[in-house]
Amino acid sequence: MTSGDPVQPPRRVDRAGLVIAASLAVLAVVLVWDARGLQSAAMYGMGPEAMPVVVACGLALLAIGNFVDALRGNLPTRESADPVPVVLILVGLALLIAIIGFGGGFILATSALFVTTSAAFGRRAILIDAIIALVMSTLIYLAFDRLLTLSLPAGPLERLL
Repeated sequence: MTSGDPVQPPRRVDRAGLVIAASLAVLAVVLVWDARGLQSAAMYGMGPEAMPVVVACGLALLAIGNFVDALRGNLPTRESADPVPVVLILVGLALLIAIIGFGGGFILATSALFVTTSAAFGRRAILIDAIIALVMSTLIYLAFDRLLTLSLPAGPLERLL
């Protein structure tokens, strides 16, 4: 250290980062616990319980990394809390559930979530986003339905295809 270097204050443990790391770890445990209750219909290979365990492993890695960075105080400083993006994403998730629940189908439900999420990230081209969302969700629906022969919630648009 030379005499011209600014002295950096020691970093403190980031308590919010520790809470986030603990939340990620708890979510990973819940996923593994829930996956244990799934009945495997596969005689060999992986059953439906494999994917939640994979996601739980990813969450556990994120929890460990977040925990280490929180202890070191290396997490970036947070900006001021703006609830609007969070509310927009929650509205999108509520629309997704409602549209599927009322028989609107995958394409409309996913499009609603896409548009609200893009608005939450600051994009204001709602009409263009809606067109992009409809095209993308239609292609995703066709890929799952026709190529993979996996059923997704069907609504009026899906019946036209």
